Amino acid sequence: MKPSTTLPPNALPPTAEPLARRLLRTLYINLGIDVMCAVIVTYVMRLSDQFLPNLVFSLCIGLTAMVLIEAGRSLVWRNATPPKVHFLAYILVAAGIAQFIGIRLADLLLGLPTDNFSSMYMNVSGLGLIILTVSVCVGATLFFWNLSTLAELRNQAATERARAAAVEKQALQAQLQMLQAQIEPHMLFNTLATLQSLIALDAPRAQQMLDQLIQFLRASLSSSRIEQTTLAQEFSLMEAYLELMSLRMGSRLSFELQLPAALRDTVIAPMLLQPLVENAIKHGLEPKIEGGRIEVSASRQGQLLLLDVSDTGLGLAAEPQQTPASHGSHIGLSNIHERLQALYGAQASLSVKPNMPHGVIAQLQLPVLS
Repeated sequence: MKPSTTLPPNALPPTAEPLARRLLRTLYINLGIDVMCAVIVTYVMRLSDQFLPNLVFSLCIGLTAMVLIEAGRSLVWRNATPPKVHFLAYILVAAGIAQFIGIRLADLLLGLPTDNFSSMYMNVSGLGLIILTVSVCVGATLFFWNLSTLAELRNQAATERARAAAVEKQALQAQLQMLQAQIEPHMLFNTLATLQSLIALDAPRAQQMLDQLIQFLRASLSSSRIEQTTLAQEFSLMEAYLELMSLRMGSRLSFELQLPAALRDTVIAPMLLQPLVENAIKHGLEPKIEGGRIEVSASRQGQLLLLDVSDTGLGLAAEPQQTPASHGSHIGLSNIHERLQALYGAQASLSVKPNMPHGVIAQLQLPVLS
């Protein structure tokens, strides 16, 4: 027959829980406790065998206690955390006042004279009712106090997780920019060295290579500074790069790009293909007297995007100790391994295998991004 009075979560430092939701939750639990108290009064204390009147009395006392405690906490302590001893003392006072007001209110609702049913309550089991009311008030308030504390701790933990995620994202972006910045000079140094030698030997060809280099740099400027690109843009960049390399190697280099129309708008991280193509030229085709051919292709298997860079160069046998891991010791492949781990985790992989009868096939497996 005692209402549950609760310490609302606002008794602690403000949390992220909306006020309306907190009050509604408090009301629901309060009503449940009031029903439980009516059952105790009817079937345990046996003050009266009439459950419905007992329920009305319990609800009136319980809701009155909830309003008194909620209003008193808001007026006296506002959003601050009240001292526990002071707050418990206030609950004792509020419980007594709630019992007096609640019984009078129940009399009015049931149409009972104050010297009839309610006076029997006070005379027969007044002490028991007071003990029940105070016990439930204190117990419910402490329960909600602890519940609010846990909610605040969860809120603080969520804030810390969000802050840590933001810092991690910034660190990841900085790492990816650093890795991308390491890829570009690798290609530029090789091209500029060739251009320097051609200036004295073949000026027209040097001019043509310089023009192609400018075209390539224009194509790569935007893609090297963004987080995502499309396969169409990446293949366009590879075409400009391979055209530049074909000027340097002449007839020793031929290439083919195979991009299905359905995959042109597929989103990937930028600058993943270039290091594979660059390594195929540097470690496979350039050292080979007759040169060779490079093929770059894209395909899809379920939710995986497959990007293959195959060459007909010297192959893995040219470096007996070379494995997929050691192959990545070249700066380009090493960066790809790191970027794949940072961007996709275990969902992406880079594999290197022999291309029979000669050369190497490097394959990227990436999750398909919408």
